[in-house]
Amino acid sequence: MRVNLILILFCLACFNRVSAQEELNWGACIKEAAKNHPDLIAAQESVKQTEASKKQTASGLFPQVTADASGSTTKTSGSNPADSYSYGVSGTQLIFDGAKTINNVKAASENISAAKQGYRFISTTVRFRLRSAFIDLLKAQELLRITEEIYNIRRENLELITLRYQSGLEHKGALLTAEADLAQAKYGSSQNKREVVVAQRGLVKEMGRKELTPIQVSGDFQVKDNAVQQPDLEKLSKNNSSLLQLIAQRRSAEFSLKAAYANFFPELTGSVGANKSGSHWTPRVNQYNYGVGLTLPLFEGGLRTAQVSQASALVKQLVENERSTHDGIILTLQQNWASLQDAIENVNVQNKVLIATQERSKIAQAQYSIGLVSFDNWTIIEDNLVRAKNNYLDAQAAALLAEAKWIQAKGETLEYD
Repeated sequence: MRVNLILILFCLACFNRVSAQEELNWGACIKEAAKNHPDLIAAQESVKQTEASKKQTASGLFPQVTADASGSTTKTSGSNPADSYSYGVSGTQLIFDGAKTINNVKAASENISAAKQGYRFISTTVRFRLRSAFIDLLKAQELLRITEEIYNIRRENLELITLRYQSGLEHKGALLTAEADLAQAKYGSSQNKREVVVAQRGLVKEMGRKELTPIQVSGDFQVKDNAVQQPDLEKLSKNNSSLLQLIAQRRSAEFSLKAAYANFFPELTGSVGANKSGSHWTPRVNQYNYGVGLTLPLFEGGLRTAQVSQASALVKQLVENERSTHDGIILTLQQNWASLQDAIENVNVQNKVLIATQERSKIAQAQYSIGLVSFDNWTIIEDNLVRAKNNYLDAQAAALLAEAKWIQAKGETLEYD
């Protein structure tokens, strides 16, 4: 009974360890990253900053109203103190400034659009990094399973060779080689366990979690966005956040250039005010004022001309940046589409190689056990099987990564999935 109790407790402990590991699918990772990733949060705050900046700029189009109150006592030599009190309200309104403020508001609106496209760009980048981390952990988990299979194969091979060696049918070199292969397989298994932890750390970081928790991912290596027929790359490029951000920045610069030209126009403002004053509180003397003001700088040492030149140069710079970015996006789309097709075809090739190698290994093992195949030939076939398993997994992971790069090149965000 004591033995049974110990076995039950051991099984419960193992069950708790397994159940404590959180399992996540791709959708769960996306939801968590969208909520917690610091880069996305920072990009959202950047959008809020540009929105607040627009409100600050637009405030100049509205009346500026202020209220004031004062009280003072004046005393001169040989006279009694004289008190003075006043309070009132005054306001000013911009009437004309050559549309400078209006163009600045329009520029601020484009800055908001640029910030929103910047957020989309960050979301695209976060999705690629998150997907890469997810693929790394998925591959590490599968590689751990494969290395355990390889370890079992090497162990069974060592048992077979040991029997043949003890029977005088095999030389010591074969036995030592089998022992080395088993040691290599054991090392590979230990190494892959550490790689799983590293991959877990990478995925946790891209989800925005602050602490490493035991997790595993569930999913397959099936490429869904295969884009077998090449899509219209020009059309895809128009939705790219990098290009749209530059377009918004260029438009903002164009409005800023118009605002710079407006500096050459006079600025006309209107003012009105009402207040009460007197020597006692509360003052009773009413005072009213209203008027207009005109401002026109005559000489500033070429300041406004330089501002126009600077704004004009910025527009030209952004125009060329926009063209360069557009051309670069088209090239990146072409390259990533081609890489995706290569990766998908390579998966099919490596799958056929693996199937053939597995069948050849079964035949060779049976032949070796009855002495129809030499150890040297048999171990080459077994090594090819190990290599084929790893190559097939590498091809599958590479195809998923190529798909992620293709989706990134299209400018898709976390919401794409």
